[in-house]
Amino acid sequence: MSATVASPPVRSLRPLAGVLAAMAVSLTGTRISAIALPWFVLATTGSATMTGLVAFAEMAPYVLVKALTGPLVDRLGPRVVSWTTDAVSAVAAGLIPLLHARGLLPFWLLLVMVAVIGAMRGPGDLAKSVMVPEAADRARVPMERATGLSGVTERLASTIGPAAGGGLVAVIGPLAGLAVNAGTFALGSLIIALALPKGMGRPAVEAPAEPSPAEPSPAEPSPAGPSLTGPSEPGDRSGGYWRMFRAGFGFLRTEPLLLTVSVMVGITNLLDAGFTTVLVPVWARESGNGPAAIGLIGSALGITAVAGSLIAAALAHRLPRRTVFFVGFLLAGAPRYLVLVFDAPMWVVITVFAVGGFGSGFLNPIIGAVLFERIPRHLLGRVQALIGSLSWAGIPLGGLLAGGAVALVGLIPSLLTAGVLYFATTTLTGLRPEWREMDRLRGHGGAEAVEQDTDGAMAATRS
Repeated sequence: MSATVASPPVRSLRPLAGVLAAMAVSLTGTRISAIALPWFVLATTGSATMTGLVAFAEMAPYVLVKALTGPLVDRLGPRVVSWTTDAVSAVAAGLIPLLHARGLLPFWLLLVMVAVIGAMRGPGDLAKSVMVPEAADRARVPMERATGLSGVTERLASTIGPAAGGGLVAVIGPLAGLAVNAGTFALGSLIIALALPKGMGRPAVEAPAEPSPAEPSPAEPSPAGPSLTGPSEPGDRSGGYWRMFRAGFGFLRTEPLLLTVSVMVGITNLLDAGFTTVLVPVWARESGNGPAAIGLIGSALGITAVAGSLIAAALAHRLPRRTVFFVGFLLAGAPRYLVLVFDAPMWVVITVFAVGGFGSGFLNPIIGAVLFERIPRHLLGRVQALIGSLSWAGIPLGGLLAGGAVALVGLIPSLLTAGVLYFATTTLTGLRPEWREMDRLRGHGGAEAVEQDTDGAMAATRS
């Protein structure tokens, strides 16, 4: 049985634009909610611990469901998963301000609504990310440029979202930010459902056929790259959920670089989760700067991160990945924590966050390119779900640990400890030998070799 899917004959920018637009609106809403929701909990309960509990209620389902839905994304197709999960998230997010306005939102119900949003965001974010390689193929752009554009989109959302969120919370109140979040989920769902081609991401089922002389035999490499519109290994999709899950897990165990990246990013994500959801809001309240300051420093970080991502999109394929990666983490990590420890003037805080944002702009394009190069397309949903879950596994605990630390020892010791841990994680990890693979295997992975064809399209062949 032959299962090859040719690259699209005509260049089309619509799928890539649609995926990026959906990412932009949904991520912007999420960034607005990241300010509005913690401030809402702090304003209504006055408790840093309960604020951390709400963050846990959102991110624990996010990580767990994302880890388990990789096979479903590969089987059903990322387009369907994306628009349906965003639609459910829109309903759940819209119920929070509506129920609170009617006095029908006890704390336990808020936790339930937030958990539903987290459970839907996990597979929704995964599905959008999985569509990037096929969208890049259709647009005939290099993978690093596509991941760079994805990084720019994320950073733009991180610029607009905090500014809008801080302004909305300061002027109208946190419920306005939560209502806007619901609207952005709904808009993202519509973009994916209406703007993207229906065939995009749809798994193909092919009937057995006699191989012809023009077709490659099963033992020969396929001349066309595997695509999300059809699996490279049709039988791999027909073996049941757990067989598909095991296939993804089995591949990940053979990739020490991907595992090392996942563990390192998992630790930094844990620290950043506590920083964003608890430490920064508590700092803003105790310093008297208020929610507008959260939006201001977030926007400063986001603006420079956009600049870093644009440079990465244009030049990342020519830069030494390993060096740029660790320098970016050095700028983006510990300084943000330490500047809040010393009660620096706002212009100093903004400067430090701006420099950190520039460094962070290079990180996701590099990570995304490494992932898409090394993971076979027919395993992309499963493996990326596992990697994403490992990377995000500490995020649910970040808010809880930060809230408990503030309650136990106070804000300043908590910031100092987190900053030191961040610095140690992003410097000592770089001594491991796996990182050499980041540059040595540029442009091809252990599972697929990526080549540039005469038309500029990215074609992948199994090695």
